Amino acid sequence: MRIKKIPVLWGCFLLWNLYISSSHAVYPGIKARITQQALDYGVEVGMKVLEQMMKEKTIPDIIGSESLEFLKIDYVNYNFSNIKVNALSFPNTSLAFVPGVGLKVLTNHGTANISNHWEVKSPLFYDTGESDLYLSGIYFTGIIVLTRNEVGHPALKLTDCYAQVSHAHVSFAGGLSVLYNSFAEPMEKPILRNLNEMLCPMITNEVEAFNVNLSALEVLIKIDNYTLLDCSLVSSPEISEHYLDLNLKGVFYPLENLADPNFSPVPFVLPDRRDSMLYIGISEYFFRSASFAHFVAGAFGATLSTKEISHYFVQNSQGFGNFLSRIAEIYILSQPFMLEFMATEPPTVHLEPNNFTLDIPASIIMLTQTENSTVEPIVSMDFVASTSVGLAILGQKLICSLSLNRFRLSLPESNRSDIKVLRFENILSSILHFGVLPLANTRLQQGFPLPNPYNISFINSDIEVLEDFLLISTDLRHETFSKQQPSFHNWGGLNLINGPWRETPTP
Repeated sequence: MRIKKIPVLWGCFLLWNLYISSSHAVYPGIKARITQQALDYGVEVGMKVLEQMMKEKTIPDIIGSESLEFLKIDYVNYNFSNIKVNALSFPNTSLAFVPGVGLKVLTNHGTANISNHWEVKSPLFYDTGESDLYLSGIYFTGIIVLTRNEVGHPALKLTDCYAQVSHAHVSFAGGLSVLYNSFAEPMEKPILRNLNEMLCPMITNEVEAFNVNLSALEVLIKIDNYTLLDCSLVSSPEISEHYLDLNLKGVFYPLENLADPNFSPVPFVLPDRRDSMLYIGISEYFFRSASFAHFVAGAFGATLSTKEISHYFVQNSQGFGNFLSRIAEIYILSQPFMLEFMATEPPTVHLEPNNFTLDIPASIIMLTQTENSTVEPIVSMDFVASTSVGLAILGQKLICSLSLNRFRLSLPESNRSDIKVLRFENILSSILHFGVLPLANTRLQQGFPLPNPYNISFINSDIEVLEDFLLISTDLRHETFSKQQPSFHNWGGLNLINGPWRETPTP
């Protein structure tokens, strides 16, 4: 009997461990999927950027010594300085996914034209001049391993590097260049040998320098004067045969408070599509955390004066005067009139197929100011406004706008029979529709930043509302108008920070 219990106990133990593991799983609020199309476009853009960077790059001097047996010279010390890349071409370059590892880089048939100043010294002579070095048959392959560091930054490492230049042709000018050109071919062999020994260390150093920039990438984005958005990686990139997934935390925090909200993200799966370069999945958790953080920070509140209300009612066909006359039917208002709105709970987010709604529970107080500047309430009510959320991509931001679906007034038991108070429901609905929502939409025009590298814009974008998440499908376009080199400290021009943000006082 005791023996039979042992497998049961082990089974319970394993189930408990599975439960503990799943309860500690960290799910992303945002998923970004990069497809092969994006890699192919990245190669096209990257080669242009690489060519420009190499033309501007300072290349260290090449110093060495060689024996010239064909001239019976024991040694010649040489120094190639002021090395400049004038032209660079990699016509056959590709990037491919290596499942579970990273990206494989392959290029062949590359060419380069390099100019330099040279200096040679031997026991018999000393000379200087200029030369051009033409390289062909450039071949390179390596694997870029993609990981995540301990603070959520992406990290790169180059492995399996192999680089070779097959042919080199040198042409001298100045000094005894006529003589040197006559026996330049034997001198090309040591140039090739030294160059091939230097290539992989040089490329590895460039990747490491790139990685230093990535490790300094600031992933807390100031959205507005109330909140920050955390875009750090929650796990290492997931790489399959056809795409690469980046799992970003995608959670909002109130300023000065980086504690996670009291609800957790749930897993969601992006559809298996490859028609666009980039897919971005934005979960319901992302929007819930935005709602919660703004509520905690006190963002959902406003006081509108008569002048401000009239500004938003200008487009109303009924006219602002008609609106005030309806209020005057209930109260004779000879004093200035104000409305105070305040959310009583975080707005509730619902994402369902083709339907994005936001329910806003709030209170409203109608106020008037007497001649002695005392503010007196006329009436206060609670309500829930159900709104539909419209979506658009403008620049590098997701822009939301609200439109009123329905409005439900909640009155105290003692006031439910008060006809005058009940008549405020239609008035309040008009105020929300023509006054409060335009004000909210003005603020929402600031938008939510979408993850993207510098100088990259979204084109051919499409937005779908699916169950529990939003899906953005888009192609990419590299903007070439800016002379500034890509910066890893800047996503779409937004200021990014590592620590809690403290607002700079407005002068």
